[in-house]
Amino acid sequence: MEITRIDSEKQLILKIKGRLDAYWSDHLSKELGNIIRDGADRILLDLSDVPYISSAGIRVFLSYYRQLKGIQGNFAIIKVSTNAKSVLEMSGLAELLLAQETPSTPDTAKVEMQEIERKDALFQVFPEIRDAKIRCRMIGNPELLEGCRFQQQDVERLAFSEGTFGLGLGAFGETFEECRQRFGEFLAVGGTAVYLPTDGTNIPDYMLSRGLFIPEINILYGAQCRGEFAYHSRFEVKKEGLVTLQSVVEACFDLSGADTLGIVMVAETAGLLGTALTRSPVLQVSSTAPFKFPEIREWLSFSSERSFPRSLALTLGLVDRSSNTVISSFLRPVKKGSSLRAHFHSAVFPFQPLKKGQLELKSTIGALFESEQVLGVMHLLTDDREIEGAGESEFIRGACWFGPISEISA
Repeated sequence: MEITRIDSEKQLILKIKGRLDAYWSDHLSKELGNIIRDGADRILLDLSDVPYISSAGIRVFLSYYRQLKGIQGNFAIIKVSTNAKSVLEMSGLAELLLAQETPSTPDTAKVEMQEIERKDALFQVFPEIRDAKIRCRMIGNPELLEGCRFQQQDVERLAFSEGTFGLGLGAFGETFEECRQRFGEFLAVGGTAVYLPTDGTNIPDYMLSRGLFIPEINILYGAQCRGEFAYHSRFEVKKEGLVTLQSVVEACFDLSGADTLGIVMVAETAGLLGTALTRSPVLQVSSTAPFKFPEIREWLSFSSERSFPRSLALTLGLVDRSSNTVISSFLRPVKKGSSLRAHFHSAVFPFQPLKKGQLELKSTIGALFESEQVLGVMHLLTDDREIEGAGESEFIRGACWFGPISEISA
């Protein structure tokens, strides 16, 4: 099979030559997946030199038609051989997949935005919500993690509705005893909450708001924030480049002018670096758990190299560059010697494309949980060791929502 790309300003045409049987259908599917990862969302097929299509080929067409339709893109067949057209007609898919004429990009209302070029990425910044405010409440005592000294009286149960977001250590359950062996990293935003149980299953669990139901989490320590994000931006790396988490954070600081921010990001990863608890921190073993050697090997899992490449990550965090004392115990320096302090958690999903342009936070996040499994949850960190250090988490393209935190209370 031969696949030829014909690029135009608004769409991509693939001219295919050869049989589209089960073997070559898999080849076409991989090619389409790579094209969509590169940012294309309007794809047209020229099948005039395809004499045969099997059911495997039909499956590929339907899969990518639905995927691109879901992000308001376009997937259609503009030319087709007689035999291939007959298969599409008998399958009842001709009307769905065949374009009567080459489709054009629909006219949509233009949204004013600012384009900013940085060293490693291009940012599109959409109009901000000028009066948006975020108020954060810090919960619990992070210092109790040293020695795993949390007790029942240290747990607080909180609800995370659509207008709240947060992260920390917590678990789903009705009672402390039910959660005792499962406390792990969590994040919550947009009416969703997800965490990684530490009971040995290693399978992330999550809850979504439905009707009157609101996710509730039993929290050992963390942050619960309320309010709206003042800014929304999209970013994409420059050709053959990557953008680090720190670079995205610095761009958010520059755009907002604030000293303390809440940030939510949905982005395609080049790889994440981080850690996760593998045992509940209420199961005290010794005063040196979970951070001292050799106990650390039993309590924490570290990514020695970047994990989950070419996946989609929902990342949430708090960052500060002012040495705010109320929030300081919850944050750690982004790098050794850096005045920038942060705490980020990520939930990872299989790759799926995002719609172009301005995105709505709740629907974007809700679509992740409703259509894809959660691959992992981790606390992001930077490995800046001089020789063997793996660096930090890196991204290719994505969207972020961020805003100044105007009030922090304990």
